[in-house]
Amino acid sequence: MADTDRFKKVIAHAKEYGFVFQSSEIYDGLSAVYDYGQNGSELKENIKRYWKDSMVKLHENIVGIDSAIFMHPTVWKASGHVGAFNDPLIDNKDSKKRYRADVLIEDHIEKIHGKINKDVEKAKKRFGDSFNEKQFRETNQRIIDRQKKIDEILSRFKKATEEGNLAEIKQIIIDEGITCPVSGSKNWTDVRQFNLMFDTKLGSLSEDADKIYLRPETAQGIFVNYLNVQKTGRMKLPFGIAQIGKAFRNEIVARQFIFRMREFEQMEMQFFIRPGEEDKWFDYWKNLRMQWHKILGLGDENYRFHDHENLAHYAKAATDIEFNFPFGFKELEGIHSRTDFDLSQHQKFSGKKLQYFDPETNESYVPYVIETSIGVDRMFLAVLSNAFDEETIKKEDGKSETRTVLHIPPALAPVKAAILPLVKKDGLPEKAREVLNLLKYDFNCQYEEKDSIGKRYRRQDAIGTPFCITVDHQTLEDNTVTLRHRDSMSQDRIKIENLPAIIDKEVNFKNLFKKLV
Repeated sequence: MADTDRFKKVIAHAKEYGFVFQSSEIYDGLSAVYDYGQNGSELKENIKRYWKDSMVKLHENIVGIDSAIFMHPTVWKASGHVGAFNDPLIDNKDSKKRYRADVLIEDHIEKIHGKINKDVEKAKKRFGDSFNEKQFRETNQRIIDRQKKIDEILSRFKKATEEGNLAEIKQIIIDEGITCPVSGSKNWTDVRQFNLMFDTKLGSLSEDADKIYLRPETAQGIFVNYLNVQKTGRMKLPFGIAQIGKAFRNEIVARQFIFRMREFEQMEMQFFIRPGEEDKWFDYWKNLRMQWHKILGLGDENYRFHDHENLAHYAKAATDIEFNFPFGFKELEGIHSRTDFDLSQHQKFSGKKLQYFDPETNESYVPYVIETSIGVDRMFLAVLSNAFDEETIKKEDGKSETRTVLHIPPALAPVKAAILPLVKKDGLPEKAREVLNLLKYDFNCQYEEKDSIGKRYRRQDAIGTPFCITVDHQTLEDNTVTLRHRDSMSQDRIKIENLPAIIDKEVNFKNLFKKLV
């Protein structure tokens, strides 16, 4: 199916099966704000546990914290968010739609990249095994011209961004003939900056209250607690602080379902290191984070690195791990070499020393930082959209039916096993409850006895349950059950006592983590 059609089906499926709901839906909803349903909240929690355990349990020198959403307003002055946390926005006069100017330019560049890749694929088919892709990219004039165009656009955009030249950003859009995705019109307004932070008041009386902000990122909560954690934990460099928490951005151009929201959740780790070791650790975390994603089995071809051309003034290097969502490759996680900017800024604004005394070099210094930052909601969308599948199944009578299934990695699946008595009589429900009681302390299970066994299988397929356990009359005789596997639909006769070990082998994070160490 077309990617746009697929994405619409994923969104509809997410609501129908209790994964994601529009917030305040009975009041016609709130734009770009979503609630997670019974299955969605389980999937989300499993994603967070997969990340947190891989960070804290697998690394002796990484600990977790949970900082407050409200912070002293000077925090955001020190971090630069008050003065510079802006998006360049542009409106199309004909469609009345608002866009981020940088995203329009990035999408245009991506289209040129697509043309280059299309030329390469055509050449591969034409030349077969003798094809030398590297040589073709370096010598084909059409590709050379297109790459030159990309480099020119990036150079202009980087310079305009650094200088805050909004007129030049608009001029790039005009010169490149970038059109409105909705109307196809080139009738654009001027570009203007929009600050993304939500603010509120702290105090009992509005006239005396202080302005504070809902945090736009969780990282600053780590930085302001760096010294607390280092001293109380007796931490030695290098060490990391990990955190999962809510963040808020007043996104004017919020779209693509839960990909870009106003209230979202981040999983961030700040790794504190000696100055001079940043390149080594940047490469380490870049590669380890890509490995963390790939071992889930969502398809290696769906990931790629994207090195930032336009770096923040404090950054030495920045790379995104992009995932192939139904709407194309987009950022899933960022790895950033932040130098000593954040700690130095907080040291300057607070007047408190945030230095580390290195017993090996016998000197004090402000540590450098490597950051890994991933959105829980984007990770959720990557898993859900990749897992969604509609299969054509041939039945025994020769007829076909469509099976909607979520091939969610078993370790992340909301429900690990469904216990299903074949019929609601003859002692089968009671026996099925015994099986449930055996498993429920270790795994999130569902018990279901309504409708035919086939319909129950389909409902479990639709929420991504890896195992269905059917209790039938033979179970009463020999204490065995039918274990059905979601992906293959194969069925095995298994002794009840062996179920915990079989399920654990597929769903335990331990089996994924062994591939990381």
